[in-house]
Amino acid sequence: MTATDPPDTRSTGTRTGPGPDLAARIDRLPVVTRTHRRWVVVLGALFVFDLVDLNSFAYAAPALRAEWGLSIGTVGLVTSAGFVGMFVGAIVGGRLSDRFGRRPVLIGSVFFYSTFSLLSAAAWDATSLGVLRVLTGFGLQAMTGVLLVYVSEMFPRALRGRYQAILLAVGLAGVPIAAWLARLVVPLGPDAWRWIFVFGALGAVFGAVALRVLPESARWQAAHGRTTPATETLIARMEDEARAATGRELPTPTPVPPVPAATVGDLLRGARRRVVVAAAACVFLILSFYGFTAWVPTLLVERGYTTAQSLTFASILAIAAVPGALLAFPVIDRVERKTLVFGLQCVVAVLLLVFGLVTDPVWIVVSGFAASMLMQTGVAVLYTYIAEVFPLELRGLGSGIANGSGRLAGVVGGVLVAAIYTGAGTVAVYVYLAVAALLMGVVLLVFGERTSNRALEDISADALARKTSDV
Repeated sequence: MTATDPPDTRSTGTRTGPGPDLAARIDRLPVVTRTHRRWVVVLGALFVFDLVDLNSFAYAAPALRAEWGLSIGTVGLVTSAGFVGMFVGAIVGGRLSDRFGRRPVLIGSVFFYSTFSLLSAAAWDATSLGVLRVLTGFGLQAMTGVLLVYVSEMFPRALRGRYQAILLAVGLAGVPIAAWLARLVVPLGPDAWRWIFVFGALGAVFGAVALRVLPESARWQAAHGRTTPATETLIARMEDEARAATGRELPTPTPVPPVPAATVGDLLRGARRRVVVAAAACVFLILSFYGFTAWVPTLLVERGYTTAQSLTFASILAIAAVPGALLAFPVIDRVERKTLVFGLQCVVAVLLLVFGLVTDPVWIVVSGFAASMLMQTGVAVLYTYIAEVFPLELRGLGSGIANGSGRLAGVVGGVLVAAIYTGAGTVAVYVYLAVAALLMGVVLLVFGERTSNRALEDISADALARKTSDV
């Protein structure tokens, strides 16, 4: 069977043919090729503006409180509104990518969120901004989820974790960019905060570049019988680039056994446990991670610091994002993902408690910087895990449900932080965040799947072969 033969999936219930052939050829690549690196630049740029936009409201919130007279509760509601959009966007975007392809949904989402980020700059009150943040969040999470799936399908299995970490690190440059942009722009005067949202809309520029550079996922094309000569040419070119880079012939592709064709019902049977575990991990991630990062500027003001001082602290902590993701690079493909996440989250929980208890500015910065850094390391590992654990036909939807569950938790989390602060004070907030961080690690360690350096097809077959045995 050649790489252009249509897959024999619908009549036999098994996905065979060019899907495994192309997958094996991608997975055998010993290095990331020049073509891959070009994709990394484009995908990283898209991720940068995704993260700028995602964090923009957190850094604009202190100025909005002063200008519009917003309460802590209102800030929490607007923060939560964005997470509502992310929840819907994660699931809808993921399902659309399973049906219509990774590329159109990924790029279309960029134009969608950029449009509503630009409109957010024209918001006139908390209600209008909340509605616009719902729509922006929809596009943001649709793009993020599909981008992670795209990388898992188009990069070699022995390297995909490292390049998920690199992409996250590149994208996380958007966090300090947003923080320092706010630090420079917000104090300029009333309405200056609007420029943060204008800047976030520039992601559309790189969306246009992606239209020319990014191909469709070869795995997705093969599974849907849409493999073209251009796809074969693309894989052959990457193989030639790998040979040129190493000076050696490539290893023989390892045959991939036929994988049962997956249906949505399999998320309720063989893959059910995977959905529950991934969703729970994402819930605890969002409760701890965004409960910390989104509320640092506001809570520092409540602890007695000025708006300018709180933004300076937050800007310093934001710098930790990029090195945090890069910390995953040397270990993410060498240590089992679920074990690595557990170890990281234990340390993060301790650091969050220190941050909430200390009063010395130096210790606030040190503990907050370390917590921010290791949180991002954990995010890189968890994002890689989620994009690996579901069958191809359900990878977008399964990842979307997991990520969407986390974003929905953000709706509750924003209100919950405000309620805990109001009722019990700052220290109680950081105790809650530490517990959430620890639970993320425990869930993945105890119930998660082994995914490191395994073929995606093997991971999929393992789930679908146990349709009646998973919890």
